Amino acid sequence: MRPTRPPKQAILIVNAKSRQGADAFKEARAKLTAAGVELIEAKAVKDPAKIAGLVKKAIKAAPMVILGGGDGTLSANIDHFLGSRTVFAFLPLGTANSFARTLGTPLDLDGAIETIAGGEVRDIDLGCIDGDYFLNNAAIGLAPMVAETVPHGLKKRLGRLGYLLWAGWSAASFKAFRLRVDDGRAVHRLWATEVRIANGRFHGGMELIESADVESGEIVVQVVQGRSLFGLARSYAASAIKHKRRQETVREFRGKALKIDTRPRLRVSIDGELGPEMPIEVRVAPGAVRVVGPRY
Repeated sequence: MRPTRPPKQAILIVNAKSRQGADAFKEARAKLTAAGVELIEAKAVKDPAKIAGLVKKAIKAAPMVILGGGDGTLSANIDHFLGSRTVFAFLPLGTANSFARTLGTPLDLDGAIETIAGGEVRDIDLGCIDGDYFLNNAAIGLAPMVAETVPHGLKKRLGRLGYLLWAGWSAASFKAFRLRVDDGRAVHRLWATEVRIANGRFHGGMELIESADVESGEIVVQVVQGRSLFGLARSYAASAIKHKRRQETVREFRGKALKIDTRPRLRVSIDGELGPEMPIEVRVAPGAVRVVGPRY
């Protein structure tokens, strides 16, 4: 479908427990109205467990729903838009904001609101793990350990730096694992220190999977090969500075559906939130939702 302009009516729902959400709600409400977006309703939600119910009701009541929060909040609620013509818009109010980076949406509030008011609506793919749909990225390895154990206070005060510090601390007890990937053509077995399951290019706020595209109709599984945590660190460092040899530490598999297993059986994190234990099936849902992004 060709890109179209965003609707002018919307419902705003902000996760007030997200890193920036509590402070941003009133400002966002005023600036969206000033930008020409008529807010049918606006809610700041302090209990994240209540967001899903509000989103479901909003989808039935408005042509566009604007959700404010981090990657976990956005991804956890994207399932509700499946099969709907309601447009999904968002305010990136989290720590890494990987989906906003993938889509090219400005990370500042003014820029994000300008995108919602004057951007374009696109049909984008979603990733899916065992029936759980996600926007941007999932991971196996160190990332789920960090997601499960990082102190909330550290994450809230230091943001991405807090994640990095905790990841360094967690790495001391982390070990490489055996990985099995079935891409439908062959079964691949290898040692790994991290697996990135990508619908989008960014992971943890860093561009790591450059071959991923939310409109490609495929999912990308990128594996950091080997048994050395030094190799994992080198992979991150090379990607951070865009070193020409950054692809040497990784191996990629892609397709519409892949099966993944590990030994020992590890859990996957989905856009920063803990998901199921191995084995898992990963697939792509092409053009599954209508999302507001920047104009091209």
